[in-house]
Amino acid sequence: MANNDREVLVKVKNVDITFFNGKRPFKAVKNANFEIYKGETFGLVGESGSGKTTIGRAIIRLNQISGGEIWYKDLRIDGKLSKKDRQYVVRNIQMIFQDPAASLNERATIDYCISEGLYNFHLYKDEEERVRKVDEALNSVGLLPEHKSRYPHEFSGGQRQRVGIARAMIMEPELIIADEPISALDVSIRAQVLNLMNKFKEERGLSYMFIAHDLSVVRYFADRIAVIHNGNIVEIAPSVELFRNPLHPYTHSLLQAVPIPDPQIEKNKTIQQYVETEAEQNYDKAELVEILPEHFVLMTENEREGYERKAAALK
Repeated sequence: MANNDREVLVKVKNVDITFFNGKRPFKAVKNANFEIYKGETFGLVGESGSGKTTIGRAIIRLNQISGGEIWYKDLRIDGKLSKKDRQYVVRNIQMIFQDPAASLNERATIDYCISEGLYNFHLYKDEEERVRKVDEALNSVGLLPEHKSRYPHEFSGGQRQRVGIARAMIMEPELIIADEPISALDVSIRAQVLNLMNKFKEERGLSYMFIAHDLSVVRYFADRIAVIHNGNIVEIAPSVELFRNPLHPYTHSLLQAVPIPDPQIEKNKTIQQYVETEAEQNYDKAELVEILPEHFVLMTENEREGYERKAAALK
């Protein structure tokens, strides 16, 4: 799946993630394969419970995998790592969590919340440099240095999410996993947060893995999009290509659910509910196939001919 012209930052290869309810196993992610290139925003889209966050948490080593491999550059990061390698991964891969209230320590000041990574990794020479870095991080997300002495509960949801972004940015990572970073925010604040993240991408050469269920947001923000359903990544394509030529039926159903900014059209449109075919229920025998340039679809051997006809009609 590699594009030889671009540096691969993260590679997820044949990854399975299994949880246990007592002794009963539940496979939340099945044979996931994708790459995140340096400097891009990679979108991961699917409905609630599809496995999006589970994959993101596996990349930052909060979830163990039961099969496959996860690589960060030339370092395999699933499984046990030395202290030095663990610190290297944490320093370079940060996460913005979905719930800004739950991800911040309510008993700690904003100063400590943002400085925690600096303390843990000794990323400052003296107290003066630490304070300067915190002030710069707060300014960069539109907050004031005097906010340092406050506690998370004294802020609105949008302000708390900005604190979460500042906490990730102060580590100067290469990759940020943004797990539904705007779903808990007011509509008026969402664009501000997305523009802020885009600004950091341009200024610092950041890469993002952007996890969401809202396709209209991902279309604006992501360079490439992977669609996940029931733990299976069913389609991967550049954003423009995915919206123009969705090939998998589940992607079709997701795109149909995006509201159209015309009340009359929206009122009269019919949404077809996605129903798994027999082939889709046996995806343990399926693989991602590049059916168009950089456009991958999960299919069984029996489905290949049908997808090839669809692709030929688009050329």
